[in-house]
Amino acid sequence: MLPFNSIYAHGFVRTAVCLPFVRVADPVFNAERTIALARRASESNAVVALFPELGLTGYSCEDLFQQEALLDGAVNAVARVLEASRELAPVILAGAPLRFEGKLFNCAVVVFRGRILGIVPKSYLPNYREFYEKRQFAHARSAVQREVRFLGAYVPFGADLVFDATNVAGFSLHVEICEDIWTPIPPSTWAALAGATVLTNMSASNITIGKSDYRRDLCASQSGRCIAAYHYAAAGPGESTSDLAWDGHALVYENNEPIAESDRFSPNEQVVLADIDLERLAQDRMRTTSFTDSVDMHIERVRAIRHVEFQLAVPDGAVPLERHYERFPYVPSQAEKRDERCFEAYNIQVHGLMKRLTSAKLERIVIGVSGGLDSTHALIVAAKTFDRIGLPRANILAYTMPGFATSDVTKSNAWKLMEALGVSATEIDIRPSCMQMFADIGHPYASGEAVYDTTFENVQAGERTSHLFRLANLNSAIVLGTGDLSELALGWCTYGVGDHMSHYNVNASVPKTLIQHLIRWVADTGQFDSDTSAILMSILGTEISPELIPGDSSERPAQSTEATIGPYELQDFNIYYVTRFGFRPSKVAFLSHSAWKDASTGGWPAGIPEGKRNAYDLATIRKWLKVFLFRFFQISQFKRTCVPNSPKVGSGGSLSPRGDWRAPSDSESRVWLAEVETIPETPDR
Repeated sequence: MLPFNSIYAHGFVRTAVCLPFVRVADPVFNAERTIALARRASESNAVVALFPELGLTGYSCEDLFQQEALLDGAVNAVARVLEASRELAPVILAGAPLRFEGKLFNCAVVVFRGRILGIVPKSYLPNYREFYEKRQFAHARSAVQREVRFLGAYVPFGADLVFDATNVAGFSLHVEICEDIWTPIPPSTWAALAGATVLTNMSASNITIGKSDYRRDLCASQSGRCIAAYHYAAAGPGESTSDLAWDGHALVYENNEPIAESDRFSPNEQVVLADIDLERLAQDRMRTTSFTDSVDMHIERVRAIRHVEFQLAVPDGAVPLERHYERFPYVPSQAEKRDERCFEAYNIQVHGLMKRLTSAKLERIVIGVSGGLDSTHALIVAAKTFDRIGLPRANILAYTMPGFATSDVTKSNAWKLMEALGVSATEIDIRPSCMQMFADIGHPYASGEAVYDTTFENVQAGERTSHLFRLANLNSAIVLGTGDLSELALGWCTYGVGDHMSHYNVNASVPKTLIQHLIRWVADTGQFDSDTSAILMSILGTEISPELIPGDSSERPAQSTEATIGPYELQDFNIYYVTRFGFRPSKVAFLSHSAWKDASTGGWPAGIPEGKRNAYDLATIRKWLKVFLFRFFQISQFKRTCVPNSPKVGSGGSLSPRGDWRAPSDSESRVWLAEVETIPETPDR
């Protein structure tokens, strides 16, 4: 059994793109460098090592490819790599000019543990600008045989080969060569439709100004369309510079996301490592029905793909994850990306509310303002919406409704925010109506007993919502909801006549961690005046609390939400990977520990003070993940089956039964909780 602290226990594989120094027309030297870098990849626990096009001879040999001595040297170089591979872990993808059927092919030789799994000839030969490969080479379609005799064995031959690891779920390898990716329908497209998940491209690819961006676009888009990992190796130091230049560009993308990239124009050899998430690719393909439809549309072409089976050499010890995962998956740590995310989320919310108001022909909304994060953000969304519609902000009927545990800080912030925004602000003390309810139902608090149970809390939440709905009736308005995605996932809301319900909710697909950064973005970018921005920053600094149970002081809340349901930064991480990708709990914990184990490493979004840059050990992560799984899968789905309309902000980021999440209200959480028990207290077990 693989240890917890191994990527191979959690659906990952490590791959390597290798950029050796080459000598033009020197197969002996090039074989030595190929073996040396393959050994480095093996020592790094990689299971694939991709090398550049024609790397065993050098790509820029031109008419030297027609010299018998060089062709013999290429075969001998392959033989040397083949022999060395017996003691190395990776599948080695090496490039060589090989002659079969009286034709010369530009080939990728797939070598593994002393065996050639297959030989893949280049499908598309460039014959324009600086490349005239048809002068020396034949394309894959000209091959007559589907199997060739090479180095004493019969070997599968053709561009239609896919290599499947029978001992690693989801690992299916394909290789194409340089120009193949530059065509309208690359060979890797057919391979992906036939199941290939690890796509590779051994390339030479000289460099000209701006070409590196085009390569990135090609690799990103192909990985995205094929829902696969795409690896690209461009020739580096040592190729002939008679008329061309080379930058040694290695790229790895996974479903349109950049995973790894080399240092371009480096004078040194490089081994670029990438941890590929095969489980995520499998989940994405399973959910993307149009991918399956594409298979159906081209079923005969896909069935023609040939599969070669083998067993990967999987490391049996600890292999820690080297891939970076954001602590806040909903909030990029890079400032530019974070600002773009906040801009889009904020404007999606604004435009959603604009449409609802104009469609319903309404000019007023009613909103409860607590001085907390969610109602603050909903209010500033409403204010911006009314500005764009051209309605006065006075048509926003905002009510702060203090109860038995409302703190002076939140009440003061609520008033300051309403006044700064110029909305119609009113205070309604809900305690008298709550006392009437307590008396009507016979709750002990009506008789003076300090009983602070769930009923005590929900009566307050219900009275607030009841007031808001009747106020909406009275003023021909709608109630604007404020609850967020995190609360909905955890069931942290009062069902029905409570904060669960409204006429329209702008926050329902926005997690708590993104709410915080949206408010900060609104303040930092001056969406409102400086006084409003100052109040927003004050609200960001307050404790997250429902403020429903009285404490010893009116200056601070007696309840801490996160002490009960866990830190939102951890729970939002859990929400993202459980609902978006369906990962098993142990994998979520593995990723969470990788992201949160050390506060001093990795990027942090701006605005998080040093004192709140937290770290969590695996035991803590496990504890709160267990809370999340029980609450999410067993006790709160009924609340999500009937939620108000709300604009979807992020891809896969909605729990609406009309959108991304549909589940029974009476399911069990046993399988998830049982899987949690496999998570050790420490990662080295």
